[in-house]
Amino acid sequence: MEKKIIVLGVGLVGSAIAKDLNIDYHVTAVDINKLALKNLNQNFGIPTIEFDLSKTKEIANLVANYDLVICAVPGFMGFKTLKAIIEAGKNTVDISFFSENPFELDSLAKKHQVTAVVDAGIAPGLGNVILGYHNKQMKVESFRCLVGGLPQKREWPYEYKAVFSPIDVIEEYVRPARYVQNGQLIVREALSDAELIHFDEVGTLEAWNSDGLRTLAVTMNIPNMIEKTLRYPGTIQYLKVLRETGFFSNQDIQINGNLVKPIDLTAKLLFEKWKLKDGEGDFTIMQIDIIGTENEQKIHYIYNLYDIYDAESKTISMARTTGYTCTAIANLLLTNQFDRKGICAPEYIGEQADNMNFIINYLKNRNVNLKLIYKV
Repeated sequence: MEKKIIVLGVGLVGSAIAKDLNIDYHVTAVDINKLALKNLNQNFGIPTIEFDLSKTKEIANLVANYDLVICAVPGFMGFKTLKAIIEAGKNTVDISFFSENPFELDSLAKKHQVTAVVDAGIAPGLGNVILGYHNKQMKVESFRCLVGGLPQKREWPYEYKAVFSPIDVIEEYVRPARYVQNGQLIVREALSDAELIHFDEVGTLEAWNSDGLRTLAVTMNIPNMIEKTLRYPGTIQYLKVLRETGFFSNQDIQINGNLVKPIDLTAKLLFEKWKLKDGEGDFTIMQIDIIGTENEQKIHYIYNLYDIYDAESKTISMARTTGYTCTAIANLLLTNQFDRKGICAPEYIGEQADNMNFIINYLKNRNVNLKLIYKV
């Protein structure tokens, strides 16, 4: 019998996930957005359910008849949604990238015998899989991940377009960045330690500390690990001005007798400014450096990923790289190639070489190419 999957949240990334999984499985898409649902139903024949996913008490009934749940809701809804899915006893793959600690749900997931893979995107996600693989093959001393998703066309004033929820993007600019240096967990403010780095594909980009290690800071005993976000040069200065002025604050302020969260207003204002125009392209770029000792020899691996908007399918690159990593992992669960119970970070999946190879080949078959460009 064909397995049934329900996708909770079908924005830019969630819709790409639904379409990809619908090739081999029976998929149902759920969202409150009528237009997103109409597109999937009319153009791809995917059954849809219009539903307010903030009603977490009703999620158990919603997912009851499905073999796997994909959680692709905005980050601020992610933790509660994931908890509801686990309580319903359903295996799940999550790309909501919520700020809470996912391992708080580990005991609950094990109690319900649920496999819940979190952070199943590109970074976190694919980068974790790669590190998980190499950490089993060698003694890793250093891990660095540089990653960014940007519009192909630079336009004043932002030179940026949001390829996922604007509030989730803003979270990257305010959430303290954690990294590991000489075995110690270091916490710095976001946007700190800026550096300019050249990439052959796109030229010079600006890199700064962001909180992208996430589960790696807990699961990996590696003395040096860091993740940095990539943007066009000059981005940090205007973001710091907005942040220091209070535009990213969650604290209510009173305006004409009404309480308003500045971050909600900012997200509302930036949503149209940051929206990709129809047919406008984006790219995703990631570079991973892993240094350590393998077979008693010093070794340095460098992986590169550069992906662009698919004009034929009209699928943005961030949806491709994040979404297809998620669907690759979903396939591992659906075929019982990965069945560890509890909260599962992507690095757990990478520990098995077959899983790592499966994911890389799955992406390659969709023209998302991860290349090992240097090994010495």
